Amino acid sequence: MAGGGGTRFWPLSREERPKQFIDSMGIGKSFLQMTFERFGAFVLPEHYYVITGEHYKDLVLEQLPQLQPHQVITEPCRRNTAPCIAYAAYKIRSLDPEANLIVSPSDHYIADQTAFEEVIAAGLEYASEHDELLTIGITPTYPATEYGYIEVNPSGKIAERCVPVVRFKEKPDYDTAMKFLAAGNFYWNSGMFIWRTQSIISEMESCLPDMAKAFDQKIHWGGTSEREEANLLYPTLQSISIDYGVMERSQRIRLLRGNFGWNDIGTWGSLYRQMNKDEGENVLQGCVEATECHNCLVVNTESGKTVYLYRMADTMVVTTDDAIVVADRRNETDLNDYLKHNK
Repeated sequence: MAGGGGTRFWPLSREERPKQFIDSMGIGKSFLQMTFERFGAFVLPEHYYVITGEHYKDLVLEQLPQLQPHQVITEPCRRNTAPCIAYAAYKIRSLDPEANLIVSPSDHYIADQTAFEEVIAAGLEYASEHDELLTIGITPTYPATEYGYIEVNPSGKIAERCVPVVRFKEKPDYDTAMKFLAAGNFYWNSGMFIWRTQSIISEMESCLPDMAKAFDQKIHWGGTSEREEANLLYPTLQSISIDYGVMERSQRIRLLRGNFGWNDIGTWGSLYRQMNKDEGENVLQGCVEATECHNCLVVNTESGKTVYLYRMADTMVVTTDDAIVVADRRNETDLNDYLKHNK
């Protein structure tokens, strides 16, 4: 899934080139490219599908030349993740009714590739044998307020890899996140799923019947009119997330435990936590000179300019060719809200 706008990563992420298409880690690869490579142990190049906005199709093909144009499914407008996943599921079912699906956002970071592959292999094995929906839950390492949580039964066997889900929890405040962390039976909601094609379609027929009926009856899959029919249908669909629409309503959800250095780097604060730091706990990208600074994040994309910081602490500076953001790095929630609603 590669259709998000990445507003909280402004000014580096823009509507015309959001965060999934940029190299915010400074490693020479975009998040989309890293995601493609991450699944190479399980997925042949011809079995990938990227679903994104119509205006991003050329960008996807530019960054992933391994794909053919028909492997980029385009949405005429954003309708959240439930229609996105339904669109892909029905299309893939028309090609292979027995397919297993791995659903992943395109803008996540995974530190431990070996551990990740072990989790995905276990998930594919489980999904191929059970008519259930797997969601990958991440063992929390700090009281995060920027992630949703998934609660599992505290009496479940620790050794059991796939455990029944009790409920999904919205992004909590700090005190609630501390309670979740202490309880030991809450996991971060990664937004990654594994299931059989027919399993997710059957659950959509139960939980989102109008949407399922529309995709089943109003599109002639594989026909010459498929894209035109999808473009006409899409704006009429309910805008709803897969969590609200299906996962919170279904009785067939299992959580697959994951511990592979996952990070949804959707904010400047999450980038700071992920990156290597100098002796002053600063993250400095680009031409930056920092003297007697501590806990700062500086991302300078202007190669012809140098950012100088002197005796600063807990400060964030991001520069592009047309914008400079300077903020208190500790007020992440307020900054995210500001960027989301003003940029």
